[in-house]
Amino acid sequence: MPNEKIIKIKPAFEDERGTISNILDAPISHVAIITSKKGSVRANHYHPHQIQYEYLVSGEYESYSKDLTKEPTETEKTIIAPGDLVITPANIAHAMRFRKDSVMLNITTGSRDPKQYTEHTIPYKLIE
Repeated sequence: MPNEKIIKIKPAFEDERGTISNILDAPISHVAIITSKKGSVRANHYHPHQIQYEYLVSGEYESYSKDLTKEPTETEKTIIAPGDLVITPANIAHAMRFRKDSVMLNITTGSRDPKQYTEHTIPYKLIE
């Protein structure tokens, strides 16, 4: 079973005005918009108690993940395209290498209060 679940989001409704795509129907606590430049690396961490959802609006990135609850375990790599929703459970180390300039929504089940950063986000070097 893969570490992260990837869902290809399709429009739920479409007419002459445009489309409506339902991205997530789950309890959430935090939403952020993140922009990333081509060649940059993000994450290299895990969340001990939170589920993280990443919805890619534009761009493309390589998603790396490793299940820290199992040893030994392999690092998985998946290419993420616009319209993909990546679901990363708690205790899955993850990192992203951006192949194009990108815009994504970062959605989590817990607060991302910067004062409590070390409680919800633990560094874990997955990629360089």
